[in-house]
Amino acid sequence: MNDLRFRLADDTDLATLVRLRDDAARWMLAQGITGQWQPGQLDENHFRQSMARGEVWLAEADDRVAGAWEVWWEDEDAWGSQPPVAGYVHRLMVDRGTRPGTGRLLLSAAERRVAAAGRTLVRLDCLADNARLNAYYLDAGYRVVGHKTGKPQPGGAPKSFTLLEKDTM
Repeated sequence: MNDLRFRLADDTDLATLVRLRDDAARWMLAQGITGQWQPGQLDENHFRQSMARGEVWLAEADDRVAGAWEVWWEDEDAWGSQPPVAGYVHRLMVDRGTRPGTGRLLLSAAERRVAAAGRTLVRLDCLADNARLNAYYLDAGYRVVGHKTGKPQPGGAPKSFTLLEKDTM
């Protein structure tokens, strides 16, 4: 899927972002991943706020949205106060109708965006007990650098996360 195009999301994309997130949550539940995301957890206001404090990106192919992700320039809830050396990837979402490997292409695009901003690290956090997703990020070249217990969650109870990072250079 080398025909992916990437663009910043805007207010006209809010319903699409909610649909992608809810579809991803339903897919996780169908796979037996029950502690990660729940349908209906995030609404348009969440994505509007994410656009205001960071960046929300869409990937498109064949005139349809293939996925999306958020890039934040700080993440104190998970990482505490940090010098400005990293970009933080959140909510990597793939439309399940896309080709296998699309998620990795989106992740690579997010990594390139962080590098283009002059940051030397890409960081993300992953639910600690989601072994499948932790393995996915390790396979993508991330390394575990810590754990965060009790991280606040939008629309839910605090959870424990694995902290992962990867060099952009």
